[in-house]
Amino acid sequence: MKCPYCTYLESRVVDSRPADEGSTIRRRRECLSCHKRFTTYEIVESLPLMVVKRDGSRQAFDRNKLLGSMMKACEKRSVSIATLERLTDEVEQSMQNEMEREVPTTEIGELVMEKLKDVDEVSYVRFASVYRQFKDLQTFMAELTKLLEEK
Repeated sequence: MKCPYCTYLESRVVDSRPADEGSTIRRRRECLSCHKRFTTYEIVESLPLMVVKRDGSRQAFDRNKLLGSMMKACEKRSVSIATLERLTDEVEQSMQNEMEREVPTTEIGELVMEKLKDVDEVSYVRFASVYRQFKDLQTFMAELTKLLEEK
């Protein structure tokens, strides 16, 4: 690691500890030439996820958009923000584990609905109505009937 003070290329690690809830390692280093100390952070490199929209366009995955859509579905329901953040983490982790860099919105929507169904059925139906673009009462009733049959 190059020293930020004298640009010497050799240093030794004085202290190492986890940071950011274990997703990063903080290392305190000492330059072997000038003996000044500096801090470095080691993180796992993750490739960006791209979302393939229904019209074929692509955009970078935005966890805030996902969290926002779930918050809207859970509006005025007894679902905590912490629960929604956990669900967002689970959906994002599931997509990362697939090792596919491009994920269709249909796959993301199905993952979210699967998670919401276990948390709050009303929020699930709200999310499904937007995601599946219910056009009339019949498609809405079909989804409710399917939900009731699963119980």
